[in-house]
Amino acid sequence: MIPDEIVDRVRDEADIVEIIGEFVKLKRVGTSFRGPCPFHHGKHDNFSVLPRGTFNCFVCGEKGNVFTFLQKHLGLDFVEAVKWVGARIGVEVREVSRQQEGPDPREPLWEVNAAASEFFRRHLWEEPGGAAARAYVEGRGITREDAERFTLGFAPRDGTPLREHLRSLGFDDGQQLAAGMLVRREGSDELRVRFRHRLMFPIFDLREHVVGFGGRVLGEGEPKYLNSSESEIFAKRRLLYGLNWAKQSIRKADRLLLVEGYFDLIRLVLAGIDEVVAPLGTALTEAQASLIRKYTKNVFLLYDSDTAGQKATFRAGDELLRNGASVRVVSLPDGEDPDSFVASQGAEGLEREIAQSIDVFDRKIQILERGGWFSDLRHKRQALDKLLPSIRATTDRIMRDLYVARTSEEIASCVISMLPEPVRSRASRGTSSSASSPGLSRALRDRRRAKSRRHRCVGRARAIDARIAERRVCARSANCSA
Repeated sequence: MIPDEIVDRVRDEADIVEIIGEFVKLKRVGTSFRGPCPFHHGKHDNFSVLPRGTFNCFVCGEKGNVFTFLQKHLGLDFVEAVKWVGARIGVEVREVSRQQEGPDPREPLWEVNAAASEFFRRHLWEEPGGAAARAYVEGRGITREDAERFTLGFAPRDGTPLREHLRSLGFDDGQQLAAGMLVRREGSDELRVRFRHRLMFPIFDLREHVVGFGGRVLGEGEPKYLNSSESEIFAKRRLLYGLNWAKQSIRKADRLLLVEGYFDLIRLVLAGIDEVVAPLGTALTEAQASLIRKYTKNVFLLYDSDTAGQKATFRAGDELLRNGASVRVVSLPDGEDPDSFVASQGAEGLEREIAQSIDVFDRKIQILERGGWFSDLRHKRQALDKLLPSIRATTDRIMRDLYVARTSEEIASCVISMLPEPVRSRASRGTSSSASSPGLSRALRDRRRAKSRRHRCVGRARAIDARIAERRVCARSANCSA
């Protein structure tokens, strides 16, 4: 049989709309998707699929989840259906021998984290030691009602009360360690509480279990943000902060805003923009990008405008392009982040900036142009190296061709500008000598010039394609030799 945690993960990560859409022509109707029922072979759109993971036919009464659909439509048994979905979403499904069903082994760990979350919440609002944390939250413009909505809390400097509180509830040190509340000191067997003197952000999975925490240090200290350690229930690379709240809004809006931090997300949600998530760290992982793609193709990157934010933007952009997303960059004024900008300009101001967003590849070229990277041959060569990763990452063939053509245009304009004046004049005139021939019509001249431009563009695109292929061959050769 398949372990429950694997079944849960496959069901949670599966995009039921995309999977059923392979067999039924669906169209969006409000918050659901409708189409003809494949079970009674109806002609009308009486078959409804909800993004939260269920389907239902209003005529024949067939209903269930993604596994039920495959069992009934393809004639698979339950194990085969789980494996079929797992193969589609990239989750390995292994069978194990188990004689009887029992409680989910992760349940005690969820309970530890839930109890810790309540402890942190109480210490933020009801204990004298939380005064500094309360002042910090209020200074960020967050009311208690708003903070309660996101279950913010405070981990006191002394970790003993938390440890003793969890013990009093029946959670021993082994369970606290497994849940990530305790860590072992390096080089010894001594256990200590992981979070101390930090503002706490509970992190939920898609089924609303508290699986971990993010803690922001108050005052001086490193690291500024600290996440729970990896555990059976917490894998940072596969989680997105806020997705449990945003998943339905993402489906409805058919877009997702990706921000860097907890406060960025909270500020946007409080302003009424719900389709927003944040990675648990600056670098978006492949698993997170794949998870995003299950909900929408349209992603807007809303990172900080500083150098670190730009680097994180393009790393995230490449991961999303690799997963077939359409990626646009929202550029905020210098010195602004999503939290501060929305606090002053509101949702309307942010929507104006979103309306002016540009494709992630165009944004990269824009920054290179402003930095003078197309000014001479040496910089142009380095600029090409910076653009190639995004071209290689793009799985959409049409978009990839457009990126290649866009790169060709930049390189061509740079080359012409560096030519000597007499040569540049001839290049600019093109076919001027033939154009002056008495018998040559203006339309014919225009067609010839357009054809010449197309040939030059194709030639440049092929040269870039050849360069990409060469790099791939070199990379494979290096891997083989290693």
